[in-house]
Amino acid sequence: MDENDTVFIIGIAAGILTAASMMPQVIKTIKTKKADHVSALMLIILIGGIILWIIYGVMKKDMPIICTNGFSLLVNLFMLFLRWKFGGEHGKLQRSQENAAA
Repeated sequence: MDENDTVFIIGIAAGILTAASMMPQVIKTIKTKKADHVSALMLIILIGGIILWIIYGVMKKDMPIICTNGFSLLVNLFMLFLRWKFGGEHGKLQRSQENAAA
């Protein structure tokens, strides 16, 4: 294994761990159907940064950056959707409707 392979593997591993870091929050939000505590502004800023990382990766033709940040973008967009669906007044209304139907 040469140095380029090692750098590639480290890049992929770092990207996967970073991208997967939001998964516990996504899972918890799906289970509890509560997202009031998740900052929408933080997610929007993070998504903006991820988009810039993807653009950077495309410009550098760096597949580990493109792929891992592409996955991260999808996870964070989904979390932002969950924040909209289960957070604030919209989430409270939906939970009360579900409780009434049960």
